Amino acid sequence: MSYAQQMMMILPEIVLAVGALVLMLVSAWGGHSSARGVSWTAVAVLIGAGVALLGPASHGGEAFYGLYRADAFGAFAKLLIYIAAAVSIMVAPRFFATTSGDNLRPEYPVLILLSAIGMSVMVSASDLLTLYVGLELQSLAAYVLASFMRQDTRSAEAGLKYFVLGALASGILLYGISLVYGFTGSTLFDVIAQAYAGDRSLGLLFGLVFVFAGLAFKISAVPFHMWTPDVYEGAPTPVTTFFASAPKVAAMGLAVRVAIEAMGPAVDQWRQIVIFAALASIILGAVAAIGQTNIKRLLAYSSINNVGFALVGLAAGTQAGVSSVLVYMAIYIVMTLGSFLIVLQMRDADGMPVETIDSLSGMSRTRPWLAAALAMFMFSLAGIPPLFGFYAKFAVFSAAVESGLFALAAVGIAASVIGAYYYLRVVKTMFFDEPAPAFAPMDSKVEGGLIAITALVISPLGYLLIPALLSATNMAARALF
Repeated sequence: MSYAQQMMMILPEIVLAVGALVLMLVSAWGGHSSARGVSWTAVAVLIGAGVALLGPASHGGEAFYGLYRADAFGAFAKLLIYIAAAVSIMVAPRFFATTSGDNLRPEYPVLILLSAIGMSVMVSASDLLTLYVGLELQSLAAYVLASFMRQDTRSAEAGLKYFVLGALASGILLYGISLVYGFTGSTLFDVIAQAYAGDRSLGLLFGLVFVFAGLAFKISAVPFHMWTPDVYEGAPTPVTTFFASAPKVAAMGLAVRVAIEAMGPAVDQWRQIVIFAALASIILGAVAAIGQTNIKRLLAYSSINNVGFALVGLAAGTQAGVSSVLVYMAIYIVMTLGSFLIVLQMRDADGMPVETIDSLSGMSRTRPWLAAALAMFMFSLAGIPPLFGFYAKFAVFSAAVESGLFALAAVGIAASVIGAYYYLRVVKTMFFDEPAPAFAPMDSKVEGGLIAITALVISPLGYLLIPALLSATNMAARALF
């Protein structure tokens, strides 16, 4: 394969890298006044990277001696990542302008682009070292984003916690990678799969455990979830919107590729880990969210809960299971972005953010359309039909049942009832409690439009998208098998 053909396979990453470097220079010379222009240009760069997926980047195969794989699975995950990153950039200017009097600095969209490059590499990695490089590039940008508001002690604390725990997780993952390399003699997924297909030594099994432990941190699965509520609460809300969407897809895509491509022959071993993490995440995410008073912390535990449901699909270990994970993540992205877009509208009369659940009291009378949209997102996250979130849960449980994991499906379905409680509590607060002071009126057509689009997608009309969604996810899943 020629060098030019290989470069075409990584065209989305090239577009993002060149765009990030150029915008970094523009922001250095232009200062704070260039922030808005840099932001919209960054959105255009992400759109350009998405268009680049239409070429060899979605079906080119292996590149650079097996270090990178351009296939439909990576392309589908990248599309979700770019959409979430673009939304996170679009909603930032108004938030930073009204929160601390400090207008958005142009470094914000540049960091999002750099993180997107890392996530792109993560979901297309076919070698453990490529995996680690992509993971660290994403993480380093994320640490800075978490502490982006330097004068805010909560933001600084969130960044520090994320950095310390992220470094610990990277160490665990790197130790697992070193064990796998030591007992297989290679970091390529194909060679590792051959080793796991043979006699699996104790060292190989320990390597598998440590690799999955490191990946569990990145998707914030129990018991490696402890950073999520504090970081989600402390980080600026547009950054939390980003954390709850794009990196989740990237980490889940990475975990699926490692499980199926590199360690597929050891499915009986890693399935035990995945089942434990799935059930623990579903149950703890539901129970711990019940007592929360901060809406961002509640959505943090909601994300842990939803990761557990996605892992149910991975536990199946089949093509249908992988397809169900991608279906779940696609619908989860829309529900999460919509929820956080409404959290961004929670501002008092002075324009300052309000994050308590009690502040939503009586919102159905002060902001009826906003209350209706948030109720839709809450019901959808709970998996209540006929909203589209129900289909996401139906897909992963169906895959588990087809694989004979009846107990996992039964416990997961029962535990989802617990999760419905705290979603319904938010709806009850909005529709049945005495009105709290009304939020400031929405003054952003961009955010209003995005809320309308996400609400439309998760409404019953979203079921019209199922044929196209299943076609894309089945094609993506086939690429791994």
